[in-house]
Amino acid sequence: MNQDRILPVHNLHAPFAFALTWIALSKSVSGARKMSRKVHLILNGKVAGNDALRAAVVRQREDGHRIEVRVTWEKGDARRFVSEIGEADLLIAAGGDGTLNEVVHGLMDLSTNARPVLGVVPLGTANDFATGCDIPRDPEKALALCVKDEALPIDVGKANERWFLNAASAGFGARVTATTSADLKRLLGSAAYTVMGAILAINLHQYQGRVILPDREIIGSGPVAIIGNGRQTGGGVQVAPRAFIDDGLLDVLVIRHIPPTALLTAARELQQLSPDGEYISYWQTPWVEVHPEEVVPVNLDGEPAEFSSVRYEAVSKAIRVIVPPNCPLLSTTGR
Repeated sequence: MNQDRILPVHNLHAPFAFALTWIALSKSVSGARKMSRKVHLILNGKVAGNDALRAAVVRQREDGHRIEVRVTWEKGDARRFVSEIGEADLLIAAGGDGTLNEVVHGLMDLSTNARPVLGVVPLGTANDFATGCDIPRDPEKALALCVKDEALPIDVGKANERWFLNAASAGFGARVTATTSADLKRLLGSAAYTVMGAILAINLHQYQGRVILPDREIIGSGPVAIIGNGRQTGGGVQVAPRAFIDDGLLDVLVIRHIPPTALLTAARELQQLSPDGEYISYWQTPWVEVHPEEVVPVNLDGEPAEFSSVRYEAVSKAIRVIVPPNCPLLSTTGR
């Protein structure tokens, strides 16, 4: 469906109707005051009726910021919108981790010098990246942070030719996210991932293959492999507690098959997070390759994919992002 085609409102799906409302609001504010920043806000159509965000945008316009809002209608819109924004001081992704992932793909399509600063207004279910960075959940506070604070360069994770900002999970971890229904997430919130995880664990499939790092190669099986640029995934579970988004490294957590007799050993390894664990291993590395013996489902910031083999790498300081001054995911303390 063409995003810019004007149709009678009674014939529209709700997100598209909200899109017309946002476009109208974009043109309704007086230009009498000098605009201090040129801002493009890409809003997930599923949450286009968020009254708190609408009010926050109005207040920021009244303070002199020129904010243009575009509302997504279908998958791929956010990435396309990034390619169409032209010159901008700031690009804001308003939605969940999936919206943010699409926007990051759009940014990485641009040349390095053409990428605008990225801000985040978390409006999704899990909001793993935003939560890890301590970005406020309140739309007014998050938007104020975006337009008033300074940006810092951070890393972006690459999985073959695809991108992730927060984390990639392979095997069982990917199946949990990919098979958790939207209705279940709405009903239970982040707890939905735990529920679905318990269900899938009954019929857990073991993936055989090789994991290659700069200084070692591991051959075996494991239901969970998580590659973190950020620290948490699956609705708030910290899986890479030592990760930073500006250190040029990925944090790799691999959980191999754990027999019932080894649960205590595995629990100790989970606390220690050593690279030499028998069942649970943890590494910090600029890259890692995974070569399974079959196609493995992979989840990139909540977006499903499949790879027969994949090379993950950290692209150092690829984009500039606005995060709070006390962001726990920064390796540097000064701003």
